[in-house]
Amino acid sequence: MFQISNTIVSEEILDKDFVCNLNACKGACCVDGQSGAPLEDGETKILDAIFEKVRPYLSDEGIAVIEEQGTFVKGDDGEWETPLVNNNECAYVIFDDRGIAKCGLEEAYHQGATDWKKPVSCHLYPVRTRKYSEFTAVNYHKWEICDPACALGNELKVPIYKFVKEALIRKFGESWYAELEEVAEEHAK
Repeated sequence: MFQISNTIVSEEILDKDFVCNLNACKGACCVDGQSGAPLEDGETKILDAIFEKVRPYLSDEGIAVIEEQGTFVKGDDGEWETPLVNNNECAYVIFDDRGIAKCGLEEAYHQGATDWKKPVSCHLYPVRTRKYSEFTAVNYHKWEICDPACALGNELKVPIYKFVKEALIRKFGESWYAELEEVAEEHAK
């Protein structure tokens, strides 16, 4: 582990390779699991504000769950998260014609309906962050459904921190990421 500003970062994000392989996993991270996508406090307000704009991009099942439970819910851990359809898939998930799970929020963003891509936790995946009183932990979340992504990342030689560069900059800023790159160069020596 190493420190950058007020973050403690796992070396695994430098050492492990990762590139999403949707043809292999079919977007299982948006469908499997026991809870919705983690949300930051400010993201709950965004979801409320943009719901009507993203509604046309969502499934009927997702819309029904959101109308019943709200655009976000409090999870078992007491943190905010996206609601789930049938305690399974994220309410914001949609499926393409090949059965691959995609994000309806991101689709609305790509179509110009909103200027917000998706929750930063989704954008960062497989990196997970956890805020503590003195620092934020930045860790790699290993999940067997992502084994194809690890294999593709290894084949293409793309470390996690490069795969999620845009999301890390979104979360921590350009200067933080520049310092991470310096650490990565030193670490590689």
